[in-house]
Amino acid sequence: MPQIARPPTQPPDWTERQLLRRVLSSNDRAWVELIRRYRSLIYRCITKVTARCAPTLGSADLDEIYGDVLLNLLRDDMRKLRLYNPTRGTKLGSWIGMISVNSAYDFLRSAGRRPILDRLDGTPDPHEEEERSPLDLLIEKERWDHLNDLLADFSDKDRTFVSLYFGQGMEPEAVAETMSISLKTVYTKKHKIRAHLRRCLNSCRGESPIADLAGAAA
Repeated sequence: MPQIARPPTQPPDWTERQLLRRVLSSNDRAWVELIRRYRSLIYRCITKVTARCAPTLGSADLDEIYGDVLLNLLRDDMRKLRLYNPTRGTKLGSWIGMISVNSAYDFLRSAGRRPILDRLDGTPDPHEEEERSPLDLLIEKERWDHLNDLLADFSDKDRTFVSLYFGQGMEPEAVAETMSISLKTVYTKKHKIRAHLRRCLNSCRGESPIADLAGAAA
């Protein structure tokens, strides 16, 4: 007996563009389908960030970040989803993945945890040291808090670049493909961001203990 094909109007059969169009039209079935398709991806992106920066987070924290991702997708009339441009070759899943990564880093920042630049250019992981004094801990906290403040001033695109290149350690070719930019632009952004951080950190020299540690992010 021949198998009866499902009508093309069923949510699982929608293309990414059809799904997104319906989501942006506030179609409830489309939103449910979006969550069904990308829930696992969102959690994978969240876990990848937290496993590297904050491995002690519990499942409740991961669920809270997941909720933040959904709020970010809905906020301001779904502005972040409306910014997605399928003509640039980036898949909708990749776009949602970047939003998820940024949401995870935002959560860690708001919780006063380590920033995404903690291993910029091979900076040693301070948590790998066996013994640190209270003064060491204070200096480290001030240093990372300051870097978080610097990163908050970056554009969304630059923060995405930093999260992919420095945070996730993606290869330049992968960053170029994910962000739909040229490989040359990847290297240009890398040098500009490093130079910007160096200038910002140097401007603070003499104002706090982190001035002596500026070279770690340069």
